[in-house]
Amino acid sequence: MNRLEFVIAIAAILFVAFILGWVAHMLLSRFHQVSSADLNEMDAMAKALHDAEETRDQAIAYLQQREAELTGQLSQTEAELRATMDGLREARQETEELRLYIERSNQGQD
Repeated sequence: MNRLEFVIAIAAILFVAFILGWVAHMLLSRFHQVSSADLNEMDAMAKALHDAEETRDQAIAYLQQREAELTGQLSQTEAELRATMDGLREARQETEELRLYIERSNQGQD
C-alpha cells in the first residue's frame, strides 16, 4: 500500500465515521425532540401548578385570619368567664353573709 492509497483509506474511514456520527446525532435528536403537544401539556401543568399554589396561599391566609379571629373570640370568652366567675363568687359570699345574718337574727329573737 503506497502513500496515496493510505491517505485515501484514512480519508474514507474518517468520512464514514463522520457520516455515522451525523446519523447518530440525527436519530438522538429525533428521539429527544419535544413535540408541541408535550410543550402544551407542560404549559398546562405549569399553569395548574401556579393556580394550585395561589389557592394554597389563599387558604393559608384565610386560615391565619380565621385563627386570629378565633383566638380573639377565645380571649374575649375567657375574660367574660372570669368576670362571671368573679360575680358568682361575690354573689355566693353575699348569700352566705346574708344567711349568717339571718341565722344570727333568728337566734337573737329566740
